[in-house]
Amino acid sequence: MSDKSSSAFQTVRPFLVGGTSACFATCCIQPIDMVKVRIQLSGEGGAGAKTNPISVASQMIKKDGFFSLYRGLSAGITRQMSYGMTRLGVFRTLSNKYIPEGGTAADIPFLTKVKCSMIAGGTGALIGTPADAALVRMQADTLLPPEQQRGYKNAIDALTKMAKQEGMKGFFSGATPTIARGLSINVGMLTTYDMYKKWNSSWAGDGTQLNRFFSGALSGWTAATVSLPFDFVKTRLQKQQPKADGTVHYKNLVDCFAKVAREEGAMAFYNGYATYVARITPHIMITWVAMDFLNDTLKSRGY
Repeated sequence: MSDKSSSAFQTVRPFLVGGTSACFATCCIQPIDMVKVRIQLSGEGGAGAKTNPISVASQMIKKDGFFSLYRGLSAGITRQMSYGMTRLGVFRTLSNKYIPEGGTAADIPFLTKVKCSMIAGGTGALIGTPADAALVRMQADTLLPPEQQRGYKNAIDALTKMAKQEGMKGFFSGATPTIARGLSINVGMLTTYDMYKKWNSSWAGDGTQLNRFFSGALSGWTAATVSLPFDFVKTRLQKQQPKADGTVHYKNLVDCFAKVAREEGAMAFYNGYATYVARITPHIMITWVAMDFLNDTLKSRGY
């Protein structure tokens, strides 16, 4: 590989590794994500929220078949090829510049990591909003009355119809909470993994698979806990449809927070916490482990 080609590959490497790892993780946890969305939408309109993930999954399989758990997978993959690739690629590109000479990523100052994660998370969330909106709509479609169902066939069909019927407004429905969620989840995820690996190296070993899996799980749990309220509001805003007079129930991020708190109680923001943790934690864990594996493989082959 020429010096020019090598330099170009090193530039795009964080994005390729991040995007591939995120897509692999999404394929693994899509059923959990589908159940999580159903739980978040179940309490809307004052109806009693369904919080048992096993019961919700069983009902979905009974009603729509096993593969209903994979509804929206194409949108999920599309989202990771935009959002996931961007946030992970931008973060590693930025953070690598701050690694002290002779040190590792764990030695980067915490506030510097926070800044890098916020830039990466905000950028990725904005770019990934259209695919994220399509994913939520596809997952929520069967909850709507037949006459209100959008009937998207796949991610491309969803994005095409959103563009034709709603324009940029449809593409970026829920953009503000998506960015807020992206910032919170990325601060929780991106600032902690290297730190957890360093802390756990004393008992799990440095660079071991045990350390990577355990630290990845802790990183995922941290991200899930701080980001769930924003994910909840994002889901509500992206799923809603205009009424006959053109108005919507939730006007914006603040209005949605206020109405949900008033109508359903403050704890509604943590409906499905166990399912959300079970969805976010393995996704982030698998993403980190896959990234380390891919980076080790490329390094061993001289890339």
